[in-house]
Amino acid sequence: MARIAVRDDLKALEGYHSPHVSVRVRLNTNESPTPPPAAWSDAFVAEVSRIEWHRYPDRAATELRAAIATLHGVDSNQVFVANGSNEVLQTLLLAYAGPGRTVATFEPTYQLHAHIARLTGATVIEGERNDDFTLDLAEARRVCETGNPIITFLCSPNNPTGLVEPESNVREVMAMAPGLVVVDEAYGQFADWTALDLIDEETPLVVSRTFSKTWSMAGARLGYLVGPSWLVAELDKVILPYHLDTAKQIAGRLALRYVNEMQARIDLIVSERERIQSAFASMPVHSWPSGANFILFRPTSISGRDVWRRLVDRSVLVRDCSGWPRLENCLRVTVGTPEENDAFLAALQEVLA
Repeated sequence: MARIAVRDDLKALEGYHSPHVSVRVRLNTNESPTPPPAAWSDAFVAEVSRIEWHRYPDRAATELRAAIATLHGVDSNQVFVANGSNEVLQTLLLAYAGPGRTVATFEPTYQLHAHIARLTGATVIEGERNDDFTLDLAEARRVCETGNPIITFLCSPNNPTGLVEPESNVREVMAMAPGLVVVDEAYGQFADWTALDLIDEETPLVVSRTFSKTWSMAGARLGYLVGPSWLVAELDKVILPYHLDTAKQIAGRLALRYVNEMQARIDLIVSERERIQSAFASMPVHSWPSGANFILFRPTSISGRDVWRRLVDRSVLVRDCSGWPRLENCLRVTVGTPEENDAFLAALQEVLA
């Protein structure tokens, strides 16, 4: 039987992959290095035991949205939840992008912004960042004026560079963008400010976040956005019915009881991030300032790919970004536990020596 061809616009695309290698220290996917609190696990198990599995979940995720709204001081009708922040982004793009519309990104940035946009049939215009990977506002204006994007993506802290977008830059992009501005804050809790403070009912701005990082729930695949209520209402037109299962809604709602534990985790990761940055200062590497739970760095005495291989030989896995546009020889390390970070730094020192 002959194979059926996919859409013409998908033939040249590849899926998004993160290599999985069996190692002792895995610092390549920006996960939390520690599990959720034991009290969360106990409460989750207890509530899951009472689920009526023969019934559909609450389609509106009412209690979860209310808990997120309380956390951020907004109305629950300003909150949309989905299976990870990637589904949040996909839903936005299904609703507002698509054939005949343009989406803007500023590279290098999170690869799935452009990838998912193309999957919806949209045209992607990729603006270039400055040499230091900061946002070039003149380039942003050119992209907005010539591309007329329906959605303009900003990522803060930016993945993979780790740079936090200053509030002044976000405000300027909001002023020049002809459509919706999406600030992806998957790592926002590690930064020193949030665009959530700019959300109101009149402004076409949304902020997306995830439970995968600071809430230690990567295995749950839960994300959300906060934005104007009129925009959130439109997303219901394209999301699948009952897309968020009952157990996931319980997991997210219970996690929000442990804000203090989350903040302690953030404080530890930020402290460890600064320790790694300080250690880099005495090594033959160039690194970029980071407001996230990872650091982008470039070895200067040996190729990044060789460093990656030699770290794997020492049972330490980081992300090899050397094949990505403008990131020649670059690697990205997730901040782990103090013990994992010790192992990484010792292995890197040995490799670079």
